[in-house]
Amino acid sequence: MSTPENVVELRDVDAVFTSGRGRARRVLRAMRGVDLHVAAGETLGLVGESGSGKSTTGAVALGLRRPTSGTVTFLGEPLRRARRRPGAIQAVLQNPHWSLNPRLRVGATVAEPLAARDGRSPNAHRDAVRRMLEQVGLPPDLDARHPHELSGGQRQRVAIARALITEPRFIVFDEAVSALDVSVQAQILNLIRDLQELHGFGSLFISHDLAAVRYVAHRVAVMLRGEIVETAPTSVFYDVPRHPYSRRLLEAT
Repeated sequence: MSTPENVVELRDVDAVFTSGRGRARRVLRAMRGVDLHVAAGETLGLVGESGSGKSTTGAVALGLRRPTSGTVTFLGEPLRRARRRPGAIQAVLQNPHWSLNPRLRVGATVAEPLAARDGRSPNAHRDAVRRMLEQVGLPPDLDARHPHELSGGQRQRVAIARALITEPRFIVFDEAVSALDVSVQAQILNLIRDLQELHGFGSLFISHDLAAVRYVAHRVAVMLRGEIVETAPTSVFYDVPRHPYSRRLLEAT
């Protein structure tokens, strides 16, 4: 049952995909009876090997994929209805080189969600954009540059600024630091923690990097072949993992 303090809840969610016809028809069950919740101000780390269903879970939590069965709620109401609130749910993806429009200047990129919400020109939001760039550790005059003029870390900060500009209640970080150098990863993880403390959003942090998850997450959920096999507070999970697969993941790190 949905509770007010949870920003997002998945209850008994299945996601089944089919391809081909006749004898060539294949069925992939990407999610199997998944139960997850994320509270306001909390980060839930979702870990597992490639193909385990992590990104599908993120897409379902964002409302980008409809589950085959089960329920998804946002602030206690069905997610489909909640998505009528533009900007309340956002995402930061793996590679900012792909997620930022190369033709748009940084200011227009960050302002895009606001412009889509109120129909005003991106230029009308210049002051808000500059304040947000400062919050993510970038100089305000960076708004006049294009993505190719920035480093990888700067581009990911721009992506985070774009996600935060609408003051979302929930953000999915899908492999948000895996494309960055190790030193830059640490900076972005610190930034995520600081911004969450400032804004109070809940987040789902999807990653195969257990060290990054340990640093940024309050709880950890482990996914194996579409199922959640373990969920525990971060300190407990890394000290005493219960499931054999969790132990194998930690031993391999």
